[in-house]
Parts: sequence; C-alpha cells; structure tokens
Amino acid sequence: MLDIAIKGGTVINEDAALPADVGIEGDRIVMVAAPGGLPPARHELDAEGMLVLPGVIDIHFHVRAPGHPERGTFETETQAAVAGGVTTLLEMPISVPGCARRDILESRRALGEAQSLINFGLYGAAGLLDRGEILGMAEAGACGFKIFTHAAPKDREDEFLGICIPHEDNIYTALELIRESGLLTVFHAENDRLIHLFEERVRATGRRDAMAFADSRPPVVEAMSIAQIAVLCESVGTPVHIAHVSGDLPLQLLRAAQARGLPMTGETCPHYLALTREDLERHGPYALLKPPIRTAADQHALWEGLRDGALCAITTDHSPFTVEEKERGRDDIWRAAIGMPGIEFLVPYVLTQALEGSIALTDAVRWLCGQPARLFRLYPNKGVIRPGADADITVYDPRPTGFTNTARWFTKARAIAKVYNDFPVRGEIRATLVNGSLAYEAGRIVGKPGLGRFVRPDLFRSTPTPTILRQCR
Repeated sequence: MLDIAIKGGTVINEDAALPADVGIEGDRIVMVAAPGGLPPARHELDAEGMLVLPGVIDIHFHVRAPGHPERGTFETETQAAVAGGVTTLLEMPISVPGCARRDILESRRALGEAQSLINFGLYGAAGLLDRGEILGMAEAGACGFKIFTHAAPKDREDEFLGICIPHEDNIYTALELIRESGLLTVFHAENDRLIHLFEERVRATGRRDAMAFADSRPPVVEAMSIAQIAVLCESVGTPVHIAHVSGDLPLQLLRAAQARGLPMTGETCPHYLALTREDLERHGPYALLKPPIRTAADQHALWEGLRDGALCAITTDHSPFTVEEKERGRDDIWRAAIGMPGIEFLVPYVLTQALEGSIALTDAVRWLCGQPARLFRLYPNKGVIRPGADADITVYDPRPTGFTNTARWFTKARAIAKVYNDFPVRGEIRATLVNGSLAYEAGRIVGKPGLGRFVRPDLFRSTPTPTILRQCR
C-alpha cells in the first residue's frame, strides 16, 4: 500500500505535461501512473483540475539566522517557503558572523536542521582566501561559494565576513581555491570603483530620494563586473554563476561570455521581471534593491534571456528586514536597508505568466525546478517528478483568480512586502510536500520544524560541472 496518492492532477515536468497520478512511499516517488492506475494508499490528495509540479528550488535565499531573528529565522522563513510552494532553498552566507569558516557553516547547518520545514543547502564565503577553510566547507557540504564584487556595506561588516572581494587579484585567488572544491561560484556582480564614482556624483547633488539610489547604480556598474568576471573565469576555468541579472546590458555581457564557451550561467528574479523604476519611485525604500529595478525594456530583455537559455533560473533573493530598517530611508534613501522578501510571490507570479500564455508551463518548471537542480547537482533526486525522485511536490490550483494579500504571508518580513501587495495572480498553492510529508495545505502550515533536510551537491553521481552548465543554457 502506498503512503500517499496524489490523484487527478496534471503532472508538469520540464519536458512534458500529462494527466497522471503520483504514488509516494516514505520520502520517495515510487509511481507515476495513468489516471486511476495507482494501488490503494493510506492518504489520498485530491488534485483534480490542478497542476502537480516538482518541488520548487530557490537557489538564492537569505534567512538572516542566527544573528538577526527580528528579521527572520529558519522556522519563519521556511514556513513562508512551503506556503509559496518551495521545497528546497540554498541559503546565502550572510550571517553573524559571515559563513566563511567550516565551523560557522556546521553551526548554521545544525540550526537549519532543527528549525527548517524544507530542505536547505548552505553557501560558503571564500573571501578569507584560506584554502583549508574553503575545502573544509566543501567537505562539510557547502552547495557553492558566494562572492560580492563590492566592499561590505557600512555597519554590516560582521555579516559580510569573507563575502565581499572587491579587488580582482583576490577574486582570482579565490577562484583558484574554489576550483579545487569542484563547486560553483556565485557572484553578486557590481563593480566597486564604479559604485563609488556614481554614488559620489549623485550624493554631491544632495539628493536623498529613492531614484537617487537607482541613478547611483546604472547598468554599467553591473555590466563591468560581469565583463571582469568573464575574463577571470576564462583564465582560471572555475565555473561561475551570475546572481540576479537585472537588465539588458548586463545580460549582453553574460551572453557574450557564453558565446565564447565560458562556463557561465545566470539567473534573474521576479522583481526584475515584474517591476520597473516607477515602482521604486512609488514605494521608495520598500522597493530598494541592488542591483536596482530597471525599465520595461530591461524586463523584455530578461524574458528573452530566459527563453534563449542565457538565464537558467528564476530566484527570489528573498531578503527579510524590519519596518524600522526600511523606514530609515523614508527621508534619506541612503540609510534604508536594501532588499525585500519574495518567497511567497515567486511561484504564483511565474505560473500566472504561464496560465496567461506568456510562457509555457514546462518552461516555468524548467526555470523553477529542473535547471536549478542540475546547476547545483541535485538532479535527478530533485527537480523532476518520476519514480525514484525525492517526494518534494508542489500542487497548484490554477482556477482561483485574485490579488496577492501580503498581510496573509508567513514571512516575518511581510510588513515590508508592500511592492507585491494587490498584484494580480491566477491560481494558488494548494499543497506542498517535503520529503514525502505534507508541509502545507489549503492555507495552513501543517509541517513541523525539522522536516527539512540538509542537501549538498552530489559530486559523484552528476556529470562534470561544465556539462551541467551547458545543459542549463
């Protein structure tokens, strides 16, 4: 007898959509059968008229634990994740202190295993340029390494220990060391010297409005950093991934590097696909991001980048802060916290685009599930619905229509999610299963802390990283 049978839905993988029932035993999918073709089960989930997707993987996420529980914890932010249909997240190394040593990574792993409702991986930071620590974090299960190419934000130096490497000689050294681990390097790409140049020019005018921040980080800041990373990538040979590509010019530089055969991939985020500079002007500090939100033309370019494979994933850059940290920028944008939550917006937004015909449902699954799993060597355990895969599943009901209500979100930072409130969406998350257990159903969190598991790249089962990167493009 099966433990769980999901019946009546349409299974969506990245290569096909077909009516099928899904059978689960323990933490694994054991059957994908024609409708009505499953044996009896102890529990049946009625998915009639619904979409049954592989559990969504967010490869760019910030929990803020353990240093700032007022912003969010593994428990609160993974509750938000299951409510948003996400079953695996990869957590960035910004913590107190920054995750630049093996002992810090292992401590964060223990905290996540105790509190998380979903599966999680942890990035390390390579900026200490310590070979023993870098290889130690890899041995302890780091999913990859994160590098910011600009200096640490003022007054947050402790959170960014080892994460910011603004000078190219040190970036080169870090890439050499990371290459030994076989793991991927993810870059926040903004050129430090150009940030100083443009910010000094804008500040000299006395401006403190939200648009002043956007004007201090024009597209050339991001594009120059990507060009520099491409040269270093070509020289060292370490595969790299560009986080949160924000618009056309940065995308052009990434695409040019890929055309030369470099092992480089990229991602973008819903805020760059759904918002424009007008939203920054309207919402002020609540729409403050880096790189900043850009134009409608940039939106169009990013969608094209997803369609042609230059970008391989849509991620959230979920970044919880408090209202007080945002309100500091009400009259002086330079004082506001930069970032906003988005984990509960990701799946409804992308699937709404599919249901309205802008993209295919299989494309949505490719960018949210299949390619993220391949990129970080979690496939085929994750990212696909088939026998033998982990029983991480998102059930989406496409029939309801309405608007987002961020007051009902589960993230601890829902009060700062103003940009996403009253956004038109089609459908809603009906159920989320993590490791074969129901974690969310019909508006309620039913999973418990500790349900999630620590995940790490399978360096032995997967094909070599350059091949994975070519598949993702």
